[in-house]
Amino acid sequence: MPFAGVGVGLRSPHLDPVAALDAAPVPFWEIAPENVVGLGGARQRKTLAILERDDVLTHGLSMSMGGFEAWAPEVLDRLVAFLKTTGTPWHSEHLCWSSHGGTHSHELLPLPFTREAVKHTVARVKGLQARLPVPFLLENISYYAELGASEMSERDFLLEVLEGADCGWLLDVNNVYVNSVNHGFDPRAWLTGMPLHRVAQIHIACHTWLPEEGVLLDTHGAPVADPVRDLLAWLLPRLGRPVPVLLERDHAIPDLEELLAERASLQSLYDRVLAGAAHA
Repeated sequence: MPFAGVGVGLRSPHLDPVAALDAAPVPFWEIAPENVVGLGGARQRKTLAILERDDVLTHGLSMSMGGFEAWAPEVLDRLVAFLKTTGTPWHSEHLCWSSHGGTHSHELLPLPFTREAVKHTVARVKGLQARLPVPFLLENISYYAELGASEMSERDFLLEVLEGADCGWLLDVNNVYVNSVNHGFDPRAWLTGMPLHRVAQIHIACHTWLPEEGVLLDTHGAPVADPVRDLLAWLLPRLGRPVPVLLERDHAIPDLEELLAERASLQSLYDRVLAGAAHA
């Protein structure tokens, strides 16, 4: 693993304070190419300066891996060029669809859990991977309803896509937990037997309970909840090697000092769990 420890997603409110530092306050940042490529202006210059100084992982938001929209050649060319400049060891995207008819929903929409969708998505992943200069990871998403009649479980769907495409896995622990509550399964049993050797990176974030709807919502707008921290602590020793963990915060973003304090708490958990595993 070229990266280890707990990193943070680099967000716009933190560009100025991070750019003013002499060195990175985290082991690595994660950045979405869509938030940098073609942006221009001071925001792009500051972001690129940070990425030139610090280690970075890249995570895409808009490729709609299960969709039917063809990727424009110029979009792929810009992505490839950007990845080459960052030094990222891999690039990741969500296992979802998000665009149709030229319109982007800005939502991570679930795919139908069918064999046809597996075949289609595997072909898309292989097609993109063939263009990228680095290995490719898929991230499991949170979802609130199944799209059409399912032929398999979400777990089996994810497994078949990962194995069929022979790609890496960005394991979002919060998404597993959210789905476990909303769809009634044991998250530890769900993870047991999954191809953990494919996990190259982990995402961790928060959720919000909506009592009127009886739904747990993936929100990224507060500190990570204890059940998700506990699931992370259970998972880490089972991977067999240190894997980078990324703290996501996309709403109600606190100031940099508060965010780094939460990162430090997660880093302490990470170090403690892996030290215990090493001595077990």
